Amino acid sequence: MTATIDERVQAAIKEKVWAVVGASNDRNKYGNIIYRDLRGAGFNVYPVNPNLEEVEGDKAYPRLQDLPERPDVADIVVPASVGHQVAQDAAEAGVPYFWLQPGAESPELIAYAESLGLTVIHDACVMVARRTYL
Repeated sequence: MTATIDERVQAAIKEKVWAVVGASNDRNKYGNIIYRDLRGAGFNVYPVNPNLEEVEGDKAYPRLQDLPERPDVADIVVPASVGHQVAQDAAEAGVPYFWLQPGAESPELIAYAESLGLTVIHDACVMVARRTYL
């Protein structure tokens, strides 16, 4: 039996090594808000953005494969149009959970990520889940 989205959320939110793909230095964007939220809550979180050297003073990485350790969860805050490449990167990096923030998902991207063997989470915000389940 396949786990429900809620069961996936509850399992993923307990993991401590995260990557925020689409992390930003713009404090009005979710890529920054989520990054700061997870970091402030004690998660080991890496910013992933090929266009930045650092996010909030932390070294940024161009791709998931470039991180110094494999994240348990890749939190995706980029448009679905670039999500296919990110899903492929996540699968190649061995990332178990592929969390699509609201607005980052599409039916095609969800199906593609699942076809790569990723455990996909969608229609759920990590900041809400963290406050709900931890």
